[in-house]
This record gives sequence, structure tokens and C-alpha cells, in this order.
Amino acid sequence: MSDIKYHIGFGADDITGADIALLSGDPVRAEKIANQYLTLDKPLSTVRGLNSYVAMTPGGKRIISATSGMGAPSLSIVVNELAQVGIRHIIRIGTCGSIQPHVLSGSVVITRAALCRQGAAGDIAPVEYPAAANPFWTMALVNAASEVGADWHVGLTASVDTFYEGQERTDTSYNKHLLRSRVGAIDEYQTLRVLNFEMEAGTLFKMASVYGLGAGCICGVIAARVEAENVSHEAKIKAEDHAIRTAIRAIDTIDPALLGEAYRW
Repeated sequence: MSDIKYHIGFGADDITGADIALLSGDPVRAEKIANQYLTLDKPLSTVRGLNSYVAMTPGGKRIISATSGMGAPSLSIVVNELAQVGIRHIIRIGTCGSIQPHVLSGSVVITRAALCRQGAAGDIAPVEYPAAANPFWTMALVNAASEVGADWHVGLTASVDTFYEGQERTDTSYNKHLLRSRVGAIDEYQTLRVLNFEMEAGTLFKMASVYGLGAGCICGVIAARVEAENVSHEAKIKAEDHAIRTAIRAIDTIDPALLGEAYRW
């Protein structure tokens, strides 16, 4: 019987020696990480646009660069199947929009916990269940961000299901009329000291805790929402580079003794 998983397109035998995955929403980013930032070992799959690769870090660790797709429902399938084939640690490398004036475009946000407003997460754990990153991976990312020279922030993220309405976008959205419950969301989250919006971390964290995995998240800031809704493509280049290099550096420098603690329960 084939060990290959239906959605990700590979099995445990294809990733022998790897138990860490870098997970990007964008398949182009997953490919870029494997080919430009790591030493590519082999492509794994391009099934459903969920590109995945085995590669080596500069420190000699064999890892996976994989695609989650956009949003929590797609991510939930990928994370489940990655766990089935033997992945025990997942670092999300994403992009985000900041909502605090001091979190500038081009910087990176390391999420320690998420305000999880995501339907997919409700199938994994109760709404009250914490959506928290693994503390050892969070600190490894913080230390690595300093080492690579990134402008970094660590704090709370709002994980929501939609890019436009859910993040209170109207200027760049076809829909100019938000539900009352979404009007004023940015102001409310600012007072709660939330740093940024993105679309996957909350569900990832809940899944990781329930499954016994270690998970972290770093996102490059590509839109400063206190200034404008539009994405800054110049900022994206810088922020994405710093986020990728930070995640790889964290993998190469984290104390191996902490990796077991990352998902022990």
C-alpha cells in the first residue's frame, strides 16, 4: 500500500532524516527557499500547487520546504499530512500587514500567540483553546532575527480567514460595506496590543498543540495598515528575505536538547 499522502503528494520514505518543515503559503516562496537559501536535495511534489522540496540548511540539517496554500483550511490539510509522514516541527514563513505604527513595512513579526478568528481551528479545538507558539522556537526566532540584522518585533497576531473583509479592507476591496462586527476591528485590535494581521498562524498553533508538534511563525511586514491598505512590493523583498534567513538561522542554532521539549506532552 502506498505511503504517499493524497494532498501533499509524498510519504515518509521520501523525507528520511527530516522532521522540520518551513511552511510558506506561496508555492513560489517554498521553491525560492529550497533553491536559493538552502541546498536543494530533491523536489518532492507539485500536486495541487502545494510545492514541496527536501533541502539542506547551511548548518547541515535536512529539512522540508513546503507550501500550505492560502488560508487556514488549506493549511490544516497540509499540517495533518506533514505530521503523518513524520514532520514534528513547523515554522511558518509568511507575509502580513501591521496595525501598529511602530511596526514598519520591511520589518518582521515573530508571533508568540494569535487571536484566532478562524473557522478551521474550530474543528481542531474549542474556541477557548490557546493559539500559542512554542516558546523555544519563538526565542530561537528572536535570537536569529537579531543575528541576521532584521528589524524584528515579537508579540500577538490576529489570524483571520479573509484578506479583505476580515482585515477591514475597503479601499482595495470590491466590497465597500463591512459587517458591523468588522467595522473598527483595527482600532480594537490596536488597543489589545495586536501587532499584525495574517491568515494561518492561529490554526497552525492550535493544531501543533493538539498534535504534539513544535510550531513557530515569522512574517514579513508588506503593508503598514496605519498608512495604507496596499502591499509595498519593495518592502516585500526585504521583509521576505529577512523572514526566510531568520527561520533558517533559527533551525541551525536552536539547542537540539530543546527540540524534544518542543512537543513533549
